[in-house]
Amino acid sequence: MIFGSINHEKTYSNLNKDILTCFEYARKNDLVDFEKGSYVIDGDEIFVNIVGYETCEKEDRFWEAHKKYIDIHLLLEGSEKIALNFIENLMQNEYKEEDDFLSLDGEPNSYVELKRGDFLVCYPEDAHMTALKVKQKENVKKAIFKVLVR
Repeated sequence: MIFGSINHEKTYSNLNKDILTCFEYARKNDLVDFEKGSYVIDGDEIFVNIVGYETCEKEDRFWEAHKKYIDIHLLLEGSEKIALNFIENLMQNEYKEEDDFLSLDGEPNSYVELKRGDFLVCYPEDAHMTALKVKQKENVKKAIFKVLVR
């Protein structure tokens, strides 16, 4: 996993070209004005989901990981905490291939707090529990880029 700020463009210039394509798309488009939904960037290989929700308590959320796609969470409005762990440290449940969704159970080994402009790249081995409140519940808007693992 990689945690950073979209504003530190030169720091991340050596990342995978598909991840850089997502950052470039975010810089060229005012994603905060996008309606909720899915937007194609490069067919099934790169797309972005614009989502909005209210953050909540850990007890109200779930673990997830993905095998086919890398997730890039880019916060557009608000702040959220994301719990993290590696899938081998958690109990893996059934993988739903049609949704590219692996459900897991267990405890986090770390957390990251995202604020506007912050991103988190989650690779297939990175389990994440999103939408956790930082100090209090709040509404967030986020872009979740999906990059096909090659």
